[in-house]
Amino acid sequence: MIRTVNLCKRFGELTVFKDVNIHVQKGECVAVIGPSGTGKSVLFRTLAMLEKPDYGNVLVNGRDITLKDVNINKVRERFGMVYQGFHLFSHLNVLENITLAPLKVKKLGKTEAKNRAKELLSLVGLSDKHSSFPHQLSGGQQQRVAIARSLAMDPDIILFDEPTSALDPSMTGEVLAIIRKLAKSGLTMMISTHEMRFAQDVADRVFFMDEGGVYEEGTADQIFNNPKRERTRMFIRKLKVFSYSIISRGFDMVSMNVQIEMFCQKYNVEFKKINYIQLVLEELIIEVIGSLQKDEQPQIDFSIEFSEERDEIEITFTYRGKEFNPFVINDDEEHLGVILVTGISKSTNYKYVDGFNTININI
Repeated sequence: MIRTVNLCKRFGELTVFKDVNIHVQKGECVAVIGPSGTGKSVLFRTLAMLEKPDYGNVLVNGRDITLKDVNINKVRERFGMVYQGFHLFSHLNVLENITLAPLKVKKLGKTEAKNRAKELLSLVGLSDKHSSFPHQLSGGQQQRVAIARSLAMDPDIILFDEPTSALDPSMTGEVLAIIRKLAKSGLTMMISTHEMRFAQDVADRVFFMDEGGVYEEGTADQIFNNPKRERTRMFIRKLKVFSYSIISRGFDMVSMNVQIEMFCQKYNVEFKKINYIQLVLEELIIEVIGSLQKDEQPQIDFSIEFSEERDEIEITFTYRGKEFNPFVINDDEEHLGVILVTGISKSTNYKYVDGFNTININI
């Protein structure tokens, strides 16, 4: 379907990527992941010839589209692009946004273009929005219109460039559901995304970009559960770890709990276990702050790591200062919170080394 040979793109002295050799089969869904700034968006634009490569080749169905005699406009018709921003025309309604390119570029008749647009609006769940203008739609609805507009040109492949990064979490799911439906239909797609759970579920293969190219590729299972190369392993592990620091007694516990919940939801952690995590951390924080002198500020760092293999959460909770083990309870003291923490944890371990208290808890 689409293949690159030693593809390179530079901007001045900056080499974004070089010697990229990839192959995407017809009907395949490929997720492209990696740290920000590693060239994922530029790769997509170069594949669609929106950026001219400095050297190398892009072949679509065996034909080299980088050759000088190739009609670039015809090439671009074969690629659908869905961007981070929605790029809808604000002065056109939804139906007009979708039919514009088929009418102007493909020279479809008005009736045919409108009928196709209505079919696509039904596909993305927006049949009742054909007369609405972009400002009347939510971000998720606008992105679904952008997907329908891309499909209206019947492209050979669609490139999704961070399609949910501009959306609130509440709107992300509706867009991912449409992309998931398209993947099941056999549409050829490449998706640049930070939604790792989605990528793992929907992608046939995954390209991990780093160090100026495609650093590692493999099946979703290989990349997410058994990456071979060090930088891939570091990236995947970091995705599964939530870190937080507390340096003031007046820290925002509500915000902390919201962030914890969002992290856990990415890995489909059950609601009861999320509550346990929040409870454990709240109680430990209260105990540590309660052990400080009146004018002393906390220095607490904790991380939450999710293991899909063991279906287990590991909390590492570290705080500076004098040795203080909250699990050592005197008979004349009431520490119901700590007792509760012990009761809901699979295991707890405390150690004190060089001015740092560290607690490891498995839930």
